[in-house]
Amino acid sequence: MAEPIRIALAGAGAFGIKHLDALRQIDGVSITSIISRRIDQAEEVAAKYGAPHAGTELEEALARDDVDAVILCTPTQMHAAQTIACLKAGKHVQVEIPLADSLADAEAVLAAHEGSGLVAMVGHTRRFNPSHQYLHKRIVAGDLAIQQMDVQTYFFRRTNMNALGAPRSWTDHLLWHHAAHTVDLFAYQTGAPIVAAHAMQGPIHPTLGIAMDMSIQLRSQTGAICTLSLSFNNDGPLGTFFRYICDNGTFIARYDDLVDGREKPIDVSQVDVSMNGIELQDREFIAAIRQGREPNSSVQQVLPCYRTLDTLEKSLKE
Repeated sequence: MAEPIRIALAGAGAFGIKHLDALRQIDGVSITSIISRRIDQAEEVAAKYGAPHAGTELEEALARDDVDAVILCTPTQMHAAQTIACLKAGKHVQVEIPLADSLADAEAVLAAHEGSGLVAMVGHTRRFNPSHQYLHKRIVAGDLAIQQMDVQTYFFRRTNMNALGAPRSWTDHLLWHHAAHTVDLFAYQTGAPIVAAHAMQGPIHPTLGIAMDMSIQLRSQTGAICTLSLSFNNDGPLGTFFRYICDNGTFIARYDDLVDGREKPIDVSQVDVSMNGIELQDREFIAAIRQGREPNSSVQQVLPCYRTLDTLEKSLKE
């Protein structure tokens, strides 16, 4: 039997827990270090998931011989620098979306990764959700061609709260975080580069310092278009909803679930080994390490997304 892949997780908040629960479902994985901003949280999570080490600094995990790879679920503003630190320490790394909050930082990560021989992957989960996988396979097979994607990303976050309703120590961002999911997915599903991108935003929140509403338009080289609406002001159904308008049917994806245009459920339970997109994402990370290959959603593959986000940011400033 192969030796286990020994994982350190940095950022034991809402998404860190999702990854830890997912890793429990994967054979040949052990959790050896938990890093969190608060030592009490790190120790509590380490005890729950059987990790022998808990700490407050990423450098503690990177210095350990029992850490082969790191999953980063830390604040967005830390992603690029921490990913580079992991690579310099000789650790495989998966960083939660987004890779960075600027194109320069994203390109710096790519430069650090080149020639390292390590796996460097970004958590663009939509590539792995069974709903989107089902459509991707049909598109690749030639059964479907996207004409338009209409996407709504809606939250009610007028204060810094995470997915568990706990206070955040950092500010989330509609463009560099939430739009990244759709920008990358649109290019991935159409199989072609994005050749046009425009954005508008609403007023800047006086305390948070970010736009709370945003509208984005994209066009693929294939001619397909995408309209993305994002809001932190939406006091209603929350989450991201994808409407695929294709030449051969309409489909609505809600995370791991899929229905047709008339809300008839589509069985996607046999698309992959799990119905949990985070678990499938983590399985890809572990498999790429074991097989010594580039993973789906590698830094190289997702960098065009961040180039588009940079274009959108410039259009907002104009």
